Amino acid sequence: MGKLCFFLLSVVFLVSLLNGETVTAASRKKVATGVRTRDGSEEWGYVEVRPRAHMFWWLYRSPYRVEDSSKPWPIILWLQGGPGGSGVGMGNFEEIGPLDTYLKPRNSTWLQVADLLFVDNPVGTGYSFVEEGDADLFVKTDDEAASDLTTLLEKVFNRNESLQKSPLYIVAESYGGKFAVTLGLSALKAIEAGKLKLILGGVALGDTWISPEDFVLSWGPLLKDLSRLDNNGLQKANSLAEKIRQQIREGQYADATNSWSELEGVISANSNSVDFYNFLLDSGSDPLSLTTAAAELSQKNAMKSYSRYISSLRSALPGGGVGDLDSIMNGVIKTKLKIIPANFSWGEQSSNVFNQMVGDFMRPRINEVDELLAKGVNVTIYNGQLDLICSTKGTEAWVEKLKWEGLHSFLSMNRTPLLCGAEGQLTKGFTRSYKNLNFFWILGAGHFVPVDQPCIALKMVGQITQSPAADAAASAKKDQKSKHEMRKVW
Repeated sequence: MGKLCFFLLSVVFLVSLLNGETVTAASRKKVATGVRTRDGSEEWGYVEVRPRAHMFWWLYRSPYRVEDSSKPWPIILWLQGGPGGSGVGMGNFEEIGPLDTYLKPRNSTWLQVADLLFVDNPVGTGYSFVEEGDADLFVKTDDEAASDLTTLLEKVFNRNESLQKSPLYIVAESYGGKFAVTLGLSALKAIEAGKLKLILGGVALGDTWISPEDFVLSWGPLLKDLSRLDNNGLQKANSLAEKIRQQIREGQYADATNSWSELEGVISANSNSVDFYNFLLDSGSDPLSLTTAAAELSQKNAMKSYSRYISSLRSALPGGGVGDLDSIMNGVIKTKLKIIPANFSWGEQSSNVFNQMVGDFMRPRINEVDELLAKGVNVTIYNGQLDLICSTKGTEAWVEKLKWEGLHSFLSMNRTPLLCGAEGQLTKGFTRSYKNLNFFWILGAGHFVPVDQPCIALKMVGQITQSPAADAAASAKKDQKSKHEMRKVW
C-alpha cells in the first residue's frame, strides 16, 4: 500500500508538471500570488512582503491525511539555514519533501505525518527576489526576516479557512533556527492583535545556530577529544573563540562574523580539513563536505558549499543518488511552477542574503527561546551527534543558559532511548521532555538529521506535531505485535 501511494504521488507530480494552471510572469514586477495543481494537492505563489520584495512559497497537502476529531492534521513550515539556503529547493528536494532531485518518491517524506509549507526566506533566497537586486531591499536582521515571514503567513493563511484549522509547526535547520524563534514571537504578536488567523502548534530547532558563542567555544575541545586537533591546534582555536566571545559581548557582530570565518580556516588547517557538518568525515577527500577548499570557508561561498554538501550526501546513501539541484530548479521545476520570472534564476540573489546579514549573523537568540517557553509555546530542540558547526556540546551549553523556570527540572530528568527501523532494538537516539521543552539527541547523524537518520527523524516529527498519522501507525504496530504474540501462544 505504501509503495502504491508513493507511485501515485510521483505520477501526480509529473502530470502536474504539464497541467499546472498557467499564470504568466512577464517581468519581475508581475508575479502570481497563488497557483494550484488541478487536484489541489499543491499550491504555490509569491507574496510581495514589502514594495518590490517578493517571497516565494510552496504548500503540499498530504495524501496520507488522517481525520481525527481529537487531533487536527498539522502543517509544518520548514525554514532552511544559511542565511540564503533555499527551503523550496534544498529542504524540499534534498531532505523531507515528496520527491528527491531525480523526481522520484522519497519513502521518508514528512508528508506522511503533516502537510508541508516551504518558503524561500529571506527575500533574495532561492526563487524569492528583490527587484533589480536593490541592496536596500534585502533584510539586515533576523527580526526583519521574521516580519516578512509574518506578512507571508497573513497572506497565505488569512484567506484560507482550511489552513486555519491546522496547527502550524515551525521546524528549522541550522541558521533557520534564528528565523524560527523570531518568527514565533512575531506570529504570536500578530495572532494576539487579530492580524493573523493561525494556530501556532510549536517551534522545533534542528542543529540551529541559536548561540554562536557557545558553538565556536565547543569546536576546539570537541575536536581535541576526537584527536582531530592536537594541543597546538586547540590553543589556536580557543584563542580565536575567546576573541569571538568578547566581540559578541561587546556587540561587535560584524567583526565576530569575520573572526568566525578566520576560526573555521584555522580549524581546517590544523585538522587536515575536518568536515564541519560531520566530524567523522575529511572534507579534503570525501564528497560529503562543506569545505572542499579553504576558499570556501569565506562568507561569499558559504551557500554554494552548503548546497553541494547536502546534494552530495544523498549520493552516498545505499541505492541512492542525486540529480543536480541547480539544474532541476532552473529547469523542470521552474517550468512546472510557470510563475517564476523568465529573467530570474533560482539562487541568483542568495549570496547577497548572507552578505547583507553579516551584522546579525553572530547575534545570539537565547532570549527569544526563553520568551517562547514563558509564553507556553512548545519548543523542541534536536541535534545530530556528529555535527560540528552546531555541535550537541554547544547546544547543551546554551540550553543551560535559559532562564525558563522549568529548566532545573528538565535537566534533572532521565533520558528515554529511541528505537527505530528494521533493526528494532538498536538505539537511534535519546529524548527528554518537561512541560513545553523537548530535546532529542539523534545518534549517527550530522548536521542534516532528516538525511542521515530518516527513520528516527520521521518518528520524531510525528511526535512533535502530535500527528494523528503517528498515532495510527503506532496503533497498527501494536496490533501487529499483539497478533504476533497470539501466534506464538497458539
